[in-house]
Amino acid sequence: MKVYRKLNKEEIEILERQMCSASDWNLVEVTDGFSTDYVRYARFSGNVRLGAFRKVFQLAGGMVKHSGIYYATLHNVTVGDDCCIENVKNYIANYNIGDGAFIENVDIILVDGESSFGNGTKVEVLNETGGCEVMIFDRLTAQTACLMTMYHAHSEAQKSIEMMISDYVAGVTSATGSIGSNVVIADTGYIKNVKIGDCCKIEGASRLKNGSINSTRSAPVHIGVGVIGDDFIISSGTKVDDGVTLTRCFIGQACVLGHGYSATDSLFFANCQGEHGEACSIFAGPYTVT
Repeated sequence: MKVYRKLNKEEIEILERQMCSASDWNLVEVTDGFSTDYVRYARFSGNVRLGAFRKVFQLAGGMVKHSGIYYATLHNVTVGDDCCIENVKNYIANYNIGDGAFIENVDIILVDGESSFGNGTKVEVLNETGGCEVMIFDRLTAQTACLMTMYHAHSEAQKSIEMMISDYVAGVTSATGSIGSNVVIADTGYIKNVKIGDCCKIEGASRLKNGSINSTRSAPVHIGVGVIGDDFIISSGTKVDDGVTLTRCFIGQACVLGHGYSATDSLFFANCQGEHGEACSIFAGPYTVT
């Protein structure tokens, strides 16, 4: 567990000379390996914790950037070791950011109030055939979703499943979001109430709101250019790119959605692929192609 300390007087003076400010410097804490050399034009408010900045990022084209915080505003944020946060147009608020994260050229990243990060969202799947709403959550399986669509909305089986999911939702609800280790978020617009797992890459997305991106080191998730997502769960190993729009959707493991695909109130389970089309209220079992 990391040990944090308050900034000393000399460090505060150096940071202020480097155009940094804080609403209260007593609320800014750092690890012992922290160096003021790599924090410039930064503003802090609320409780802020900063790690050590030792890593140099190797970027495409031979460009290198040293980890640190440059031209950014942080409010109630913990920044892990070896992160690079640069050019945040508005601010980052209420997040824990893992080690080695690279965040550059973003508009805003925040958690506003308590959020379940897409868990518990009700999806009206198969609604045209009289199906029931499915509550999506991180651990949803095709089998569980099938049971929820088969049973009447007021049956004891449905109530039992929803109670189980509600307990899980309560357990993940928080006023603080998380951005995992070695995450890349670049050239992205609006991110609100989104939990982001390890090694995820978000490059050029337009808007992500109320969702969980369950990326892992062994199966990272890629979110690409022009993607808009509202009320969603995205599972490990998935790629969502090229102007995809998602509204109230569950995306299973290793799915690929791209080329302007649009989906509303739909469930996609493992290894599905969707391109050049539109899905509304569909239940796409494993290996479905649309």
